[in-house]
Amino acid sequence: MEDIEDLLIGSRTASPPGFRLPLAAAVGVGVGGGTKRNQLASPSPSPSPAIPGTQTIYMKTFGCSHNQSDSEYMAGQLSAFGYSLSDNPDEADLWLINTCTVKSPSQSAMDTIITKGKSSNKPLVVAGCVPQGSRDLKELDGISIVGVQQIDRVVEVVEETLKGHEVRLLTRRKLPALDLPKVRKNKFVEILPINVGCLGACTYCKTKHARGHLGSYTIDSLVGRVKSVISEGVKEIWLSSEDTGAYGRDIGVNLPTLLNALVAELPADASTMLRIGMTNPPYILEHLKEIAEILQHPCVYSFLHVPVQSGSDTILSTMNREYTVSEFRTVVDTLTELVPEMQIATDIICGFPGETDEDFVQTVNLIKEYKFPQVHISQFYPRPGTPAARMKKVPSNVVKRRSRELTNVFESFTPYSGMEGKVERIWITDIASDGVHLVGHTKGYIQVLVLAPDDMLGTSATVKITSVGRWSVFGEVIEKVNHVSGNKALNKLVPNQDMPSLCYSPAKTSGISVEPESCACGNDGCCSQSTVNGKSDNSRGTVVLQNQNKRNFIGWILRKRKHLHKRVESELVSGSVQKQEGSGRKWDLVDKALLCGISISILTIIALIVSVSSRVLVRTHLFPYFATQYASVVLPSLAFMGSKFRALSIPSSRIPMFFFLKCLDDG
Repeated sequence: MEDIEDLLIGSRTASPPGFRLPLAAAVGVGVGGGTKRNQLASPSPSPSPAIPGTQTIYMKTFGCSHNQSDSEYMAGQLSAFGYSLSDNPDEADLWLINTCTVKSPSQSAMDTIITKGKSSNKPLVVAGCVPQGSRDLKELDGISIVGVQQIDRVVEVVEETLKGHEVRLLTRRKLPALDLPKVRKNKFVEILPINVGCLGACTYCKTKHARGHLGSYTIDSLVGRVKSVISEGVKEIWLSSEDTGAYGRDIGVNLPTLLNALVAELPADASTMLRIGMTNPPYILEHLKEIAEILQHPCVYSFLHVPVQSGSDTILSTMNREYTVSEFRTVVDTLTELVPEMQIATDIICGFPGETDEDFVQTVNLIKEYKFPQVHISQFYPRPGTPAARMKKVPSNVVKRRSRELTNVFESFTPYSGMEGKVERIWITDIASDGVHLVGHTKGYIQVLVLAPDDMLGTSATVKITSVGRWSVFGEVIEKVNHVSGNKALNKLVPNQDMPSLCYSPAKTSGISVEPESCACGNDGCCSQSTVNGKSDNSRGTVVLQNQNKRNFIGWILRKRKHLHKRVESELVSGSVQKQEGSGRKWDLVDKALLCGISISILTIIALIVSVSSRVLVRTHLFPYFATQYASVVLPSLAFMGSKFRALSIPSSRIPMFFFLKCLDDG
């Protein structure tokens, strides 16, 4: 059926904007979506529903950090009304899918989930950019919908859907409040939307169809939200939007004004950090020096996501990106010059309509010149309803070839070489995907993986960088940074002050499932980690076992063996493990325990075999034969394997782990 607000237009029961009618009067319901606009549908007979607020909800999120924030707000409201959240779709009573319209694959994934949900007879609610921008999709027939600016009414939609009704809330009224209940995927990270929509008109972008024109939150409301989340223990605040740099242009303010107001509320000991979200070049050019000054502040990560999309002015013009490659260079060069440890991420679209080999070469040369540590490389996806969808396409085989070539160029960089031995302050907010390391970030937002107890989550520490990988670096905790509560950051940013003195110490989740999506249209969801072609990895490199004092040892080993097996085998094949000084590092307690367990198991099996078969072997005179085979085959094989381990410079502590994992896999 149509929007609830549309149904109330002209009705005697229509209420003033913002007045919430009882559900029985305010919510038009229908089955099958066959009603006409401006008509109230009659609910079909249905069995008495269970008590509202007692059901379980499965949530699946696609897209950028803004979408993730919307899901956290919806989860918060549902939890506040008593609903349970689950990561298991089979045990849920309703599925809520928050969608992304940036690329075709994410919409295809939405279609797959909808099909699966229908076949499982699960009530479905679809939210996000897809239904908001393409409400007439046949895949959405008969499914309840909640729009991007109607997330504050998700409870109503869920309740009516569980009753068997189809509900659609899409008409935009005003921005959702920032103080709604929220269940964060990571309790230490607050994703704070500062505006929705944008001022651009990129020819390939579908997001603006959904998020609309620029709409900014007031500075007072954002400052109030920052104060609130800091009091709740948040340690990292991500400013998110479709274009952070355009903030405030609709309400007469600008981004530097907002940032100064927010920074003034952060603790002076930098226990809570601010990360500025994606900004397109046109809207940051006029504020470069002010932005650079803010990025130097001890409470702000020296990191910015600035999409370029192409190294060719011709293609940028076809995209209607409203800047040139020269202007993009100005942004990068200025920030890199003015901000110590500055890290810049960017996006590239390969195979945009009209892109020639010469245009592509210009893009490759730009990436080679700057060697960005993070580049999101995306193939062009024509989105229905956009001007680019009607343009002549580059052959798909050419698009794929260019994407592979640029990916190979990017992966050849070693952005973190030379960091070994450095002492850095990091902010620890997450657990790596390997389940072993904790994830921290430097002031430049370089990802650092450390072995530390879980109680260090949400803290800051000084670490010594021990080794570097392609996607992250590895560190050893020197000491935990003690924070002094109750202090506010400097109210004014003073140029040329000694910022690092405040930044560095002396050397010494919920039931929300999130699917990362690309930043091809400018969203900032990909910048929390290095991404290539839509794939992310925040834990590549050498794997070392963590002290598992608080975890069940056997269960932990079984849960993690798949990840560890792949990494250990990778090390053995590539020889990527660094050679240890002297005779090699000491064996960890876990390594010793594993070796001891393996040895005891082998000896026990041998003893059982010998005790059962010794008489048969002696009687049949086979014992001399087996002894000969052992001496001629087994012992030389073991010696050969040992020489191979030494040739690969594998630390001795890795050998028992390799054999243990291999035994598990071989059954």
